[in-house]
Amino acid sequence: MASHKKKMTVTQLTLIVAVNMMGSGVIMLPANMAQVGAISLLSWAITAVGSMAIAYGFAQAGVFDREAGGMPAYAKEAHGRSGSFMVSYLYYISLAIANVAIAISAVSYLSPFFPWLNSTPFATMIGALGLIWLTTVANFGGPNITGKISAVTIWGVIIPVAGLSLIGWFWFSADRFAAAWNPQGLSLIEGLGSSITLTLWAFLGMESAAQNAGAVENPRKNVPLACMLGTVGAAVIYILSTTVIMGIVPNAELANSTAPFGLVYTQMFNSTIGSIIMACAALSCTGSLLGWQFTIAQSGKLAADAGMFPGFLGKVNSMDAPIIGMILIGIVQSVFAFSTASSSLTEQFSVLVDLSVVTNVIPYIMALSGLMVMMRKEKVTSKVFLRNSIVVAIAVVYSIYAIYASGAGAVVNAILIMMFGYLIYGFMAPRFETKAATQKADVKKTGEAT
Repeated sequence: MASHKKKMTVTQLTLIVAVNMMGSGVIMLPANMAQVGAISLLSWAITAVGSMAIAYGFAQAGVFDREAGGMPAYAKEAHGRSGSFMVSYLYYISLAIANVAIAISAVSYLSPFFPWLNSTPFATMIGALGLIWLTTVANFGGPNITGKISAVTIWGVIIPVAGLSLIGWFWFSADRFAAAWNPQGLSLIEGLGSSITLTLWAFLGMESAAQNAGAVENPRKNVPLACMLGTVGAAVIYILSTTVIMGIVPNAELANSTAPFGLVYTQMFNSTIGSIIMACAALSCTGSLLGWQFTIAQSGKLAADAGMFPGFLGKVNSMDAPIIGMILIGIVQSVFAFSTASSSLTEQFSVLVDLSVVTNVIPYIMALSGLMVMMRKEKVTSKVFLRNSIVVAIAVVYSIYAIYASGAGAVVNAILIMMFGYLIYGFMAPRFETKAATQKADVKKTGEAT
């Protein structure tokens, strides 16, 4: 009897989706949102609707996908091989940018222990680069240790954030929250759009279920469930935690904090508890960075194995670690760390978040637009087609709005990154044409033989 590799259950996949979103997405969020005021919480209303629409679109694509290939496979249905490549490439780059933001988050929570990290932009950059290359080299030993460390350290953020959502209300002050509501004097429309990219950043990772479709039991049923449940769970914790913290910490203090969750636990309990939370958050961000470094390199390897990326990205050492890919992505992250250096940790974090959101959302749009083709192939009923098309339209319109809200700088930089992607595809395209011609000749030869 053939042996079968044990696959993930729906519960395990749901946890992966939630953990990937919550791992570091929320860790600097309160400080950035406090710079606008509590009115920025209205952005959650738009983001919650948009993110649920995106998650639903991916859930439905998971139902109809025959390849279990995730976003690149969805995009291929509507945009062909070049679209599939661009989704893989932009997603690969967006994760690299996000990793720099995670490194900045870790430096933010380490700076109270090592003040020199926040003394100058150069010191901050050196700290971030140190973490990037420390976690890169640590991954040379292969996936086993990396996975174990990341699985434990990630809870250093999740537990305090989820805990604050539950117990923080005992310290919540309605008057303090009201005072923090709109210090900038924004209109309702401005308040709704003020933190779209920040709140969407917190939801990036909702595609994890689709990206892991090949490793889960009964993907047509479990991928949609995990995608929706994980997104809903994270949304509840995000909204509760960012709301309660603005009713505990005065707005000015929160806006200037480099470690907002350490600050709130200090005010709730004492400085010792706050320091413990900051240490856990720093450790968790480092562990998350460790896991994502391997994930990026592994994504590059899988794309290389599929012929989508250059072959050298697929080469591994004796420990099954794609070292060349890890070094390359480490260099790319170093470039982003240099190019976004700022005198403020929160400002640098915001720049990275905006760019990461744009380069991540473009693959979302391309992948979701493939659902219409997939539904036609499956010959779904007109009712199902109409329902899914409306939800996908909402998801794409929201995604376009998120790109707009990211600002001109992020959009221009994302376009430049895309242009390099097309250049790379130009060198890769002949290989695809040769492969397609060979397959066509094989089919013709088989037909003639029969």
